[in-house]
Amino acid sequence: MQTVKNYKFWFCTGSQDLYGNECLGHVEDHSKKMVEILNQSGVLPYEIVWKPILITNELIRKTFHEANEDAECAGVITWMHTFSPAKSWILGLQEFRKPLLHLHTQFNREIPYDTIDMNFMNENQSAHGDREYGHIVTRMGIERKVIAGYWNDKDVQERIASWMITAIGIIESRHIRVCRVADNMRNVAVTEGDKVEAQIKFGWEIDAYPVNEIAEYVEGVPQNEINALVEEYYSKYDILLEGRDPGEFKKHVAVQAAIEIGFEQFLEEKNYQALVTHFGDLGALKQLPGLAIQRLMEKGYGFGAEGDWKTAAMVRLMKIMTSGMKNPKGTSFMEDYTYNLVPGKEGILQSHMLEVCPTIADGPVGIKVCPLSMGNREDPARLVYTSKSGAAIATSLIDLGNRFRLIINDVECKKVEKAMPKLPVATAFWTPQPNLQTGAEAWILAGGAHHTAFSYDLTAEQMGDWAAAMGIEAVYIDKDTRIREFKKELQLGNIVYR
Repeated sequence: MQTVKNYKFWFCTGSQDLYGNECLGHVEDHSKKMVEILNQSGVLPYEIVWKPILITNELIRKTFHEANEDAECAGVITWMHTFSPAKSWILGLQEFRKPLLHLHTQFNREIPYDTIDMNFMNENQSAHGDREYGHIVTRMGIERKVIAGYWNDKDVQERIASWMITAIGIIESRHIRVCRVADNMRNVAVTEGDKVEAQIKFGWEIDAYPVNEIAEYVEGVPQNEINALVEEYYSKYDILLEGRDPGEFKKHVAVQAAIEIGFEQFLEEKNYQALVTHFGDLGALKQLPGLAIQRLMEKGYGFGAEGDWKTAAMVRLMKIMTSGMKNPKGTSFMEDYTYNLVPGKEGILQSHMLEVCPTIADGPVGIKVCPLSMGNREDPARLVYTSKSGAAIATSLIDLGNRFRLIINDVECKKVEKAMPKLPVATAFWTPQPNLQTGAEAWILAGGAHHTAFSYDLTAEQMGDWAAAMGIEAVYIDKDTRIREFKKELQLGNIVYR
């Protein structure tokens, strides 16, 4: 599976030549030292690359042009050490096409009360210079992230790290290609959408293929490859026969092994990073892809069920954003199923027919082979488990007809009270913030789908920043949500984003 490039972020420091070469020498030393310490902090997921001090229109424009052309540059961090006349930045900013962070900081933490003089004031005036620069970026209407604080504080470094992850999502969004195996589920509204507008807004290519074209790849998988993958399954997962004949069980598992290998070969050859299937159009496939899809998601592919290409692309996007994280807890396609409405124990049981990514599993993962009423095929094999507990986000990208909206809900994943021995699927159970009643009402008012792209590792802020960079509305449902105010926010969004 394709992963992210060896991305880096450029550090560009603004100044001017009014204060002489000695001052510029100090600016350069300070800037280099900051980059060195930031890279050594162990907090940032990607390397920062120092760039020469920017003091002229020509150099600024040249640097931004080079950033655009450098495939490994995922964004630029800008900081004004001294006063940098902002008209010098206009041409460079006009042509810049990558994520932009304005780091509002200064080299020294404290005012040197005993020694401060006008030379120090002239040299260390980020409070002055960053406002000049910030004004022109705002006037030009350029989307960027602003982070204020002392650069060597961990909380500031963590915010830079968080923005880097969003920036990767902004860059990688332009490289997402979704393979639609068959079409959307008939008469379902929320999985539909404007594919042309999605390519314009997000860079996504969404293409359809007849299911039997991919089924031919599955049929062509050599038996020795199927056998090897089945043995991998048997060594990695618990085999939950539950009274089924072991030989018959293994044949069902082998069907999924062939689907995994065949689908992955097709996706790699055609350069797709996400896919959708539909249980109503399985063609020559012997089973609904279940275990196979779960494994592909684990490898980093996005997925959406019943033709839901928007969720498939979002799952891929969120997986690629988390690929540089240390010890991620997991990201998956998910679907709302049924509520627990017992007071004090409210929540939503999440699952799908089969296709939930095992990266979110907590504890052992098993394989079951059970009947599936949908699809009119033989009993499919699937991975079963329960999910981790903890804070997470659930997102839904919807098409409102004239625009896209991203809904972002903070949720708290919990363990269910009792085992569910008759439910043969992977599950999660969560309570949306601020509570089930308000969270569900707000989700429905916003037009949220029953499918979500779910992650333990990303934050609402990161996904909201991605939405802002894409030029679409982001709606937040969190601990502060109140329905009366939420309705007003939706009304405002209808005006701003129409």
